Amino acid sequence: MRGVEALARVALYWAPAVDDPLHRLGSAWLGRDAETGAALAQPAIPGLDLPALTADPRRYGLHATLKPPFHLTGGYAAMRADAEALAAELAPFDLPPLEVASLDGFLALREAAPCPALHAMADACVRRLDAHRRPPDMAEIIRRRPERLSPAGRENLRLWGYPGVFGEWRFHVTLTHRLTPGQEALVRPVATDMLGEAASRPRRVAELCLFTQAAPGEPFLVAERLPLGG
Repeated sequence: MRGVEALARVALYWAPAVDDPLHRLGSAWLGRDAETGAALAQPAIPGLDLPALTADPRRYGLHATLKPPFHLTGGYAAMRADAEALAAELAPFDLPPLEVASLDGFLALREAAPCPALHAMADACVRRLDAHRRPPDMAEIIRRRPERLSPAGRENLRLWGYPGVFGEWRFHVTLTHRLTPGQEALVRPVATDMLGEAASRPRRVAELCLFTQAAPGEPFLVAERLPLGG
């Protein structure tokens, strides 16, 4: 499997299927294809440095987080077996149309309507794979700025190693860094024009994606796409 030889972290993500137009266009927006690792040309936005504005999401690849990146307590094979078993229990479902939106100051693709099956999938990924997660060290906890979190976020950080899970979880496909209002006014119309039609088309969630990071600071890659069964 790709990216597991000197594994740093693993994550469970939703990502559009390889033949979904959103995979091609969203990867081009970020400047990297997480399926192949290839660098891609990004659209030009006069007066803005889009490669700089997308540096963080480019490293993680086009995705929505289900279980955030974590260090393994044991081997990849055991974690992969449990992820495959979980995927086999989950029935495929329809994803609501996606749209470009502002979320806490950065641009992201968000679902246009609630999707209980999607939230249930994220909850199951966090809970069922947690035995494979190494607890965060103190430096990681401090980096999360627990003093700025809600009580629920602090409890999630303590129990699950990440604040934005369960009731604090929000589906989002990150497209940029946090933007100033002036930057958003320039970037959002370009992102909507490039991604809007592809994002809003009907699609099924039929896979659970395992992303891996080979070493600290390295980009994440799609290691496997596990089919949902149900």
